[in-house]
Amino acid sequence: MKITLKLEELSMFLLGVFAFSQLNFAWWWFLVLFFTPDFGMLGYLFGNKTGALFYNIFHHKGLAILLWFLGFYLQNEVFQLIGVILFSHAAFDRILGYGLKYKKGFKFTHLGEIGN
Repeated sequence: MKITLKLEELSMFLLGVFAFSQLNFAWWWFLVLFFTPDFGMLGYLFGNKTGALFYNIFHHKGLAILLWFLGFYLQNEVFQLIGVILFSHAAFDRILGYGLKYKKGFKFTHLGEIGN
């Protein structure tokens, strides 16, 4: 099952790359912005509860899709770009085993404990 989930996340990552290719941005934007959602980890400076909240907001695929649709509806490519980056990054993280966080601590995710 673990391989199936990783393949599913890889498919979503590739979908994000495809969605980016439909936007009018140079490819270097994708590379530069790809890891920006990890700034959500700065929330852990204020404790596990705040850290989990911020991390999960920046890694929530539903929010990413909502932002993309908002950009599509408003014909605003910046919102679409933000949605694509968040979506692609979240899928990539899940391929590596980094899931949404529990308040217990950074290594406790919906995919299991990191490092086990």
